[in-house]
Amino acid sequence: MEYFENKIDAERAVLISVDTGEFDVDSSLAELTELARTAGAEVICEMTQKREAPEPGTYLGKGKLEELSDFCENEKPDLVIVDGELSPAQQKNIETVTDVRVIDRTTLILDIFAQRALSGEGKLQVELAQLKYALPRLGGKGASMSRLGGGIGTRGPGETKLETDRRHIRRRISALTEDLKALEERRTRHRERRKKDGVVTVALVGYTNAGKSTLMNTLTDAGVLAENKLFATLDPTARALSLPDGNSVLLIDTVGFIRRLPHKLVEAFKSTLDEAVSANVILNICDASSEECSEHYRVTNELLEELGCGDKPIITVLNKCDLANDISIPLVGNTVRVSAKTGEGLPELLEKIAAALPPTRKRVKILLPFSMGGAGAELRKTGVVHFEEYTAEGLLLDITAEIFVLEKYEEYII
Repeated sequence: MEYFENKIDAERAVLISVDTGEFDVDSSLAELTELARTAGAEVICEMTQKREAPEPGTYLGKGKLEELSDFCENEKPDLVIVDGELSPAQQKNIETVTDVRVIDRTTLILDIFAQRALSGEGKLQVELAQLKYALPRLGGKGASMSRLGGGIGTRGPGETKLETDRRHIRRRISALTEDLKALEERRTRHRERRKKDGVVTVALVGYTNAGKSTLMNTLTDAGVLAENKLFATLDPTARALSLPDGNSVLLIDTVGFIRRLPHKLVEAFKSTLDEAVSANVILNICDASSEECSEHYRVTNELLEELGCGDKPIITVLNKCDLANDISIPLVGNTVRVSAKTGEGLPELLEKIAAALPPTRKRVKILLPFSMGGAGAELRKTGVVHFEEYTAEGLLLDITAEIFVLEKYEEYII
């Protein structure tokens, strides 16, 4: 008896980019290489061309396109990946010239997201983003996309297969939007409930592969998937974290950021990113061992500003300091060096989190009517009574208690 192993070879990919001077093309291509590797591709070649702007019809200029075509004819790659967003016409024209499947940066990121999505909400978000991106890119070849031929028996009302596909996608987009709206409302109710119960949240945000999931696992034993790949974590995870002052917070891991993150993805994952918006404290995790540390820090801060998190307490966490030789971000303000792998700097990080949290307890004097005996019992149970006295008007308490409990009896506070 013979045994055979089913082995799927990695797709061989060519990366192409147009250097317009708007971004560092070398860093961007290095990142695209990591994205391709994460998706399961093997990069065999990189091509760049300096231009003021991409060619409207073919992205690359005529000479570079011929060079790409010759390379594809000789090396037989499976895929061409463009470091940018292609128009439908550009994609079709490059495929026609090279006879190789062509995708762009956004499609590649969406493919990785599709691999990583585990929760029902994550899968719906990925599908919605993919359909919105695919809708204007639907196309076909002549009569193969039409239900209307020519000649006897084919005349009359009807629609092309392309129109049918578009109608089906629009209907599916509408259904997904409604499903996600319901899930977003449920997530909002959960956040409101946490706020009502006085639960304090700390969100881990930062560039993809900065070590957020490893840090969360080290701090809380969360068991979150942590790999040396981009977007290893897609779905948010929440775990309780005890602080040195005895308080407990909810630590939330979120999806990683990336430079030139397509707005379609930001829109599709808005309900997930809202976890960062609603957090009491944000930890901006940076990979201190990366040469792009400062750039990653800048990208994350810009995205946090876009999400409306500028007024939140933000602690910059320089992770992987055990691998870093030189850190370009100065240790000023709320900045701490840590290693999620070795545990270095974690006690200082926990102290900074505790110091950054908004006050949860408050000392007040409160006068409760005698008819509210249950309120007095609750305050005694959850707070620290410094003084109490029964007066003619009711029960007078000098007490330190949780702010969310005191808010229930705000009208009785003196």
